[in-house]
Order: sequence, then C-alpha cells, then structure tokens
Amino acid sequence: MTVRVIFVAPAIGPELRQARFGGEGFVDGCDPLDPAGVRAARAAAPGLPAAARRFVSPSARCRRTAEELGISGAVDEPALRGCGTGRWSGRTLDEVAAEEPAAVLEWLADPAAAPHGGESVRQLCARVGAWLDGAAAALGGRVLVVAEPDVVRAAAVHALGVPDQAFRRLDVPPLAGVELTGRADRWNLRLGGPGTG
Repeated sequence: MTVRVIFVAPAIGPELRQARFGGEGFVDGCDPLDPAGVRAARAAAPGLPAAARRFVSPSARCRRTAEELGISGAVDEPALRGCGTGRWSGRTLDEVAAEEPAAVLEWLADPAAAPHGGESVRQLCARVGAWLDGAAAALGGRVLVVAEPDVVRAAAVHALGVPDQAFRRLDVPPLAGVELTGRADRWNLRLGGPGTG
C-alpha cells in the first residue's frame, strides 16, 4: 500500500532562534512560537494539502505550529519526538560548547555518539525509520506530520538510504516541507514547502 507522508517543520520560536536543545518549552515564560512564527504558520496554512491522518511531534512548538496551521485532530506520536539530548536539554549549543567542547565535537562528528547521556543521531534515525516503515507505511493515503527538524532530517536520511553521517548535512528551516511517498523499505523524497500537495 502506498502512503504519502508530508513532514512540516515547526515555525520559528525562541528555542529554535537560540539553538537550544530540547524542544520542550525550556524558555521559561515564553510562547513556543514568536509572533513572526505565528504569522508565517498562518500564512502557510492555506497551502497545506488535506490529509486523513495527522500526527505531531510531542513538543510545545510542534503542537502550537499544528494549531496555527489549522491542523485539527493531530495525534501526538511518541516515535516522532525530537532527539533525546540528556543533560544538554534546555541549554543552548553555545553554552554546552563552552563547557564541554570535546563532547560537542564528538557529538557533531560521530552519529553514534551520545555524550549528553541521551539518544544518538543513529538511534534517532533508526526510530524514525522504524515508524516510517511500520506505522506510516501501514496507513496508506496521505499523512501530515508536524515534526521537530531533527525528525524531518532523520526521515530524509532513512528515505534516501544514505549513511547517518548525512544527517548533519541537511538543513530544515522553519515550516519546511518534505514529502515521502512509498511504502516500507521503498521511499521517494520530494522537497518543497508546506504546500507540497
């Protein structure tokens, strides 16, 4: 059965602007999206294709992006959560690099490394790939997913069948869309905006 999975990255907010690990609302007292992110999501909403099934990474910024895009009934999907960053969660990349430069270099160079005590990029790619080949492929039809940028990157790595070293070479800007069409073990990737429909 063929499925069309359209991933949309979250709109811009404080955590993305600050390159902060986590994606779970670590900027105290801040909305997960800033006003520019809200405006951009609302402007992108009319271009989104209809989908019978809708999922969202379980983070405040993805939920809020889905809301501003007008995606109702999106289901939190734990398999599509952002990469677990252990003790680095809530901290900025600059903060961590200043305190643990060797650990950051290891993390950036080796997809199997998890010096923060969380999940490695390799584990993230495997988890997202398993969801694609299992749950998503079994659904059929059109599926819309608002997902953390690292989840979108992991999905692209899996779909292309490239080594996980390619993960860090993929940029996923706010509200970027990536469309995967196929079934378990056979995916085609189409790049574009949220309105890739």
